[in-house]
Amino acid sequence: MTTFNGFTQEDFDVFSIPGLENRMEALRERISPKLEAITTELAPDVTAMTGDEMFVHVAKHARRKTNPPNDTWAALASNKRGYKKLPHFQVGLWESHVFIWFAVIYESPIKQDFAYKLEQNKREVLDQIPDDYVWSVDHTKPEAFPQSEVDEGKFLNMTERLKSVKKAEILCGRHIERGDERLKDPEAFLNLCKETFQTLEPLYRYTKQLS
Repeated sequence: MTTFNGFTQEDFDVFSIPGLENRMEALRERISPKLEAITTELAPDVTAMTGDEMFVHVAKHARRKTNPPNDTWAALASNKRGYKKLPHFQVGLWESHVFIWFAVIYESPIKQDFAYKLEQNKREVLDQIPDDYVWSVDHTKPEAFPQSEVDEGKFLNMTERLKSVKKAEILCGRHIERGDERLKDPEAFLNLCKETFQTLEPLYRYTKQLS
């Protein structure tokens, strides 16, 4: 098992390698082992925090036949066999940044119920999430918008979309730019992940109230 020893600029440059096979080989060699090491290290903390045993899932990109992936990640979810239908935590990277997310993505059967739960607790959610965190409604795109710009109206737009649009998703967390010094320091980065997941834990707790 690889030990996580920090990210380098070369890790981010993997996403500029042309061709599916070449990029996938570099991802498997350089990035996936780091993401597996990070999430394996975090799993006991997230298990203790949520009360659900967490299992590591490293993205395989198995469905890709021609286009190389522009991002990759590992997820922590409460099922050994899969994570996409479950609320989960993610650590991953695009060429420009690392992301640390709590995610309910489009495969999730609880999407609509979760959207109602968020609406019922909108004030608490907006008060709990720090201004430097970001939201996304599509995990396949690198863009996200800062919490500092999310008022009740924008928040309700997100939850309404989550209820009514089949492909809608909701993700909340942090973007860390590729040049950030904390990415080089394994301990600093792991602590950043733990702190982020702790902040996002109330969102996970809402999903547990749906079952």
